[in-house]
Amino acid sequence: MMNGKTLTIEDLGYDSFFESSREERGSEGVRVARVIAQTRGGYRVKDVDGEYVAKVTGKRMHSASSREDYPAVGDWVELSDVSGGQAVIQDILPRRTVIKRKSVGKGNGYEGKSGVQIIATNVDTAFIVEAVDRDFNLNRIERYAAIARDGGVRPAVILNKIDLISPEDRDVKIAEIRERFGEIGIVTTSTVSGEGVQTLFESLEAGKTFCFLGSSGVGKSSLINMLLESNGIRTGENGTRSGRGKHVTTSREMYFLSNGGIVIDNPGVREVGMTDTETGIEESFDEIAALATKCRFADCMHEHEPGCAVLAALGSGEIDRERYDNYLRLRKEAEFYGSSAVERRDKDRNFGKFMKIAKKDLKKYKGL
Repeated sequence: MMNGKTLTIEDLGYDSFFESSREERGSEGVRVARVIAQTRGGYRVKDVDGEYVAKVTGKRMHSASSREDYPAVGDWVELSDVSGGQAVIQDILPRRTVIKRKSVGKGNGYEGKSGVQIIATNVDTAFIVEAVDRDFNLNRIERYAAIARDGGVRPAVILNKIDLISPEDRDVKIAEIRERFGEIGIVTTSTVSGEGVQTLFESLEAGKTFCFLGSSGVGKSSLINMLLESNGIRTGENGTRSGRGKHVTTSREMYFLSNGGIVIDNPGVREVGMTDTETGIEESFDEIAALATKCRFADCMHEHEPGCAVLAALGSGEIDRERYDNYLRLRKEAEFYGSSAVERRDKDRNFGKFMKIAKKDLKKYKGL
């Protein structure tokens, strides 16, 4: 049961895309469930009959070449050995959308060889939560929008903590977002006054999946608690010096709202590293992409080349300097990741060849 009615698989976000995938794979009769939480110890999955603690098979772990080969929150997975609240994940159904970022720092054990961390999969809309305090940053919104669009996910913005500023300052920030991002969806909210929360709730369509992205302390979990009308997600008090909320969420988890909407909460991140998100960058900077087609050289980098339409637009004021600088930063990060990925694949391939030769030599040695 969910919200007083019999739970259906569609209530969990299942639709014709996944059904077609099962038909193509010939696995229509196999039991499927959705990954609703991910921890270091494994996964929690849910189907119409309940929730289960699940682990992947040893065979899949052995064959996985990167973190992307493992389940992530939002995935639909095929199960076996379901009993006593336990299950085994045999395989992952093809993903319709995926949000991922380049891992930064030492990582948390989930990134694997690829250096990629999957944030969520099979998401319809990514809400980029940005607080209106001193951390308000258009470039950060642009980064999140790029990785969302690259994974086929529609980005939108939640401008949170609007109780901290005047209506006039709020309108200024909305205008700044509109100027940079055009007609992107914007919802203004406050978990203190409750303003805008009902509007946000009504925008979360039944059976659709929404992911909340943002830095630590912007209020993602507090918003979801209000949408759930509970305190199910632990949150922190504001820091006395910074005025920022303390980051508490440590794992990704999916929640089901009373109106049928599905939301995924994510740990806040300080850095949003770019992967090879060329498509997402082109869509996020569509006016620069359009100008690039008019450059004299097809491989123009838009930095110092003669006949560059992008630089001409920058000089005339048609393109904002900050937006242009951010475009170059994101593009270079994506290009660097792409070249690094090629190097990693070459190293893996060379190591594989070395192991084959070593095994053959070992057999010869044993035969002497």
